[in-house]
Amino acid sequence: MAGDRPLLLGVLTYLGIAVAPTLFLWAAVRLGPALFDLLAGAASMRRRRGPQPVGPSLESLVVDLRRLRAEVRGPGPPTQVRRVALLAAYDDVLLDVCRAADVGSSLAEAPPGERPYARLLTEAAIEEAGIALDPPYEGPAAA
Repeated sequence: MAGDRPLLLGVLTYLGIAVAPTLFLWAAVRLGPALFDLLAGAASMRRRRGPQPVGPSLESLVVDLRRLRAEVRGPGPPTQVRRVALLAAYDDVLLDVCRAADVGSSLAEAPPGERPYARLLTEAAIEEAGIALDPPYEGPAAA
């Protein structure tokens, strides 16, 4: 019985039996979710939704800006490194709010000596756009 079949055909049959389950599992894991989405219609629903916004919302940026503004205007950090880091974070959030609210700003291009003035102009432009940087204090809630 050993000589009725070529050796190469026996080796290929063995490899097919040994490798087929692995290939089937790989295809199910890789292609299964895409096939399921296609059959369930999720792909067409995704196309109809339109582009999703990228980045944080304007509201969360304004909350961050107000928090950092309070830290910048409050008592200074104990070290110069922390002060520089705080101002850099404040400038980054200022620029993010400008992008989200479509407000022009020269803060990004300002040289280090003119950054405080550019920061002041950017804050004024944001407030002119209708975003209050210092909201009025409402006091404790009355019960």
